[in-house]
Amino acid sequence: MNQNHFNVIVVGAGISGISAGYHLQKRCPDQSFAILESRDTIGGTWDLFRYPGIRSDSDMQTMGFRFKPWKGVKNIADGPSILSYLDETVKENGLDKKIHFNRRVNEASWSSRNSKWTIQVENKKTQELKDCTCDFLFLCGGYYNYKEGYTPHFEGKDNFSGQIVHPQKWPDDLNYKNKEVVVIGSGATAVTIIPSIADEAEHVTMLQRSPTYFVAWPDEDKIGNILHKLLGSKIAYFMLRLKNIYFQWWFFQKCRKVPKRVKEFLINEVRKKLDINYDVDTHFTPNYNPWDQRLCLVPNGDLFNAINEGKASVVTDHIDKFTKEGIQLKSGDELKADIIITATGLNLEVCNGIRLLVDNDEVDISKTMTYKGMMFSNVPNLVATFGYTNASWTLRADLTSEYVCRLINFLNKKGYAYCCPRVDQSVEHDGNWLDFSSGYITRSMHKFPMQGSRDPWRNTQNFPRDVFAIRWGNIDDNELKFTALEN
Repeated sequence: MNQNHFNVIVVGAGISGISAGYHLQKRCPDQSFAILESRDTIGGTWDLFRYPGIRSDSDMQTMGFRFKPWKGVKNIADGPSILSYLDETVKENGLDKKIHFNRRVNEASWSSRNSKWTIQVENKKTQELKDCTCDFLFLCGGYYNYKEGYTPHFEGKDNFSGQIVHPQKWPDDLNYKNKEVVVIGSGATAVTIIPSIADEAEHVTMLQRSPTYFVAWPDEDKIGNILHKLLGSKIAYFMLRLKNIYFQWWFFQKCRKVPKRVKEFLINEVRKKLDINYDVDTHFTPNYNPWDQRLCLVPNGDLFNAINEGKASVVTDHIDKFTKEGIQLKSGDELKADIIITATGLNLEVCNGIRLLVDNDEVDISKTMTYKGMMFSNVPNLVATFGYTNASWTLRADLTSEYVCRLINFLNKKGYAYCCPRVDQSVEHDGNWLDFSSGYITRSMHKFPMQGSRDPWRNTQNFPRDVFAIRWGNIDDNELKFTALEN
């Protein structure tokens, strides 16, 4: 990376960073930009996670980019197919020339006097530190720590004689053939791994503290595939994408308005998938309402098939301690295991773990208020992408990229040096940034910004609403303060 100054620096080359690069190149052709990626390849999540069965937990019509139709046969795609799609997007648009690998951003410092960010970049191969500057900083590195996943403290962990694996660091040579495997957790990762290894393992047990909502769904959209053949990829993709967006929104609203009815429907669907004598009340009936936590997708009912065939089972209990041969439960039962997989979640991270300073004062993001779910009060010329918890991440990533381009063009057209969200006294604090009760969220909410009592100081998690507010709403809304260039 020979250049020292860019109009825009994008951090991260996963879904969000690729979206940012595409939109900047198309909508802001006069702006120089670089994408800094701390790893040695693109893809983010889809390259980092290598556990068996890794796949999307959203349909690819909405998880695909708005500007590039997903042409795969499967609507619920495996990790390698998604990575191939991202690689194709990068090469088609020449973004590979904009990406600088093994470049980790440690610190970013804003100077109002100079109207610039100074970015401290570490070359991970040489450990060399280099400063570069930019007018606008766009953080697209996701929301979790790539170094370590979350593993709670387990008493007696060192006594276990077998192998303990976290899915975020899945060994290439893990041999689970004819082994007794216990998977701790019942979220999307656990539900993906279990049916993927059940055929080779002796038996797989899903150990959960409490049940999760599951939705069985075909991994192929047969009607969609027919439409692709009849109408062509672009038209079919647009129609299916629109259908899925509004179905997701409609279903989420139903969960909020009539949670009891939706809960009964979801549990009854699970009963239909399992053998009649399975204890659904204990193992598949959550104590919270649908969409208080994310629903887990079960493509083609593969988890239920593994349970019905006796290859997998579910235990609902609490862990007392690890033993030499497995896990001792609070109930007094013991689960024997050769391998324990801790599918216990992620460690969330704000602003990619970058130390931020504004005019030499360190920024505590938890003390700021979110502006349109992407900027932070009193932090100039910075946007951070955070996707939806109740829909595909990419929907929000694309919207955010569009907004950044609109904002940059507005700054240039009006002759402004920078913009900064400012909160006035009429806006009250109104709880956490995300209205979500999943463990990985609640553990880390103290790190995230606050919400305000009114727009645009709320993180709505509502795509149809955000389309109007972000894609078409006014840039100059009196909440975003603009500073003119000095002559």
